[in-house]
Amino acid sequence: MRCRTILLLVATVLATAPLLRGREVVDRIVARVENDIILESEVHALAHYQQFVDGKTESGEQILERLIDQWIVRNEAETARFPHPSDAEVAHGADRLQASFASPEEYESRKKQAGLSVLDIRNMVAMQLYLSNYLDSRFRPAVQIAPKEVEDFYQSAVVTRAKTRNQAPPALDASREYIQEALVQRGINEQADRWLKESRARLRVEKLLTEGAK
Repeated sequence: MRCRTILLLVATVLATAPLLRGREVVDRIVARVENDIILESEVHALAHYQQFVDGKTESGEQILERLIDQWIVRNEAETARFPHPSDAEVAHGADRLQASFASPEEYESRKKQAGLSVLDIRNMVAMQLYLSNYLDSRFRPAVQIAPKEVEDFYQSAVVTRAKTRNQAPPALDASREYIQEALVQRGINEQADRWLKESRARLRVEKLLTEGAK
């Protein structure tokens, strides 16, 4: 299970030209990170992807913050020569993304509205997996979940939710593996957030995005 924090963090870092095909865009620099740059077209690209996945977008400033975080993760992963996902992993990820929509019709409609092709989506999924897999490999070994944490989560979340729906909760043993992974992912998110803040403090970042640039 991937928590929303990571999913949002690694939403997309990809070549923007295919996403902006057919749109006349005058590109410009919206941020400098160390000796690298982030372009306005990348902000547009992430906005289109957010619209595709969530049906809405964040502000241009929020998107730029995500792109800076993505830069940090990608730079670390590439420095570590972290392996990219296989074609099979990417295909599976693309299938899971499509299945997350209410219907095939909604998937096609939102894809068309966002101006994305099948190849665009595969590229997004590939980068999603690359960055999320790197965060997982970096922080998972340090996350330790005690049995009591699993039991507390079961009582506070699983049982409570079942009661609000007037349903019988699943047995703890049947839920243990799912709860364990959920807590691990939460721990990964927390450690990744701290690491990103610490990394930002060491970087030279200059943001040039003006209001309404998205």
